[in-house]
Amino acid sequence: QVQLQESGGGSVQAGGYLILSCVASGLTFSLYYMGWFRQAPGKEREWVAGIFVGGDRTEYDASVKGRFTISRDNAANTLSLQMNNLEVEDTAMYICAADRFYGRMKAGTANFWGQGTQVTVSS
Repeated sequence: QVQLQESGGGSVQAGGYLILSCVASGLTFSLYYMGWFRQAPGKEREWVAGIFVGGDRTEYDASVKGRFTISRDNAANTLSLQMNNLEVEDTAMYICAADRFYGRMKAGTANFWGQGTQVTVSS
């Protein structure tokens, strides 16, 4: 059974930072494209960042580019998201996703999803 377990969320003030983690089990992590999504109350889920299987290529939504860094450790089956200079607008549930196809993952139709970790940024 595939499981994606996020952690690291919390409450911070604007300008602060958090590091999110997503530990995967039940799949061959190194074969999966991974991504982070977020969903704020009353809004649709949106893609935040993606990383290729080898970790050599990353992509970011324009709203987080330059502030967030996605990375992975294939030996530890772990996906991370370093979030710097957080803004109030970053408040959301952050969810990791996994799929064998990058396009499917980025489109929000990934095969596997975590439950999410809440990030709250106050002014």
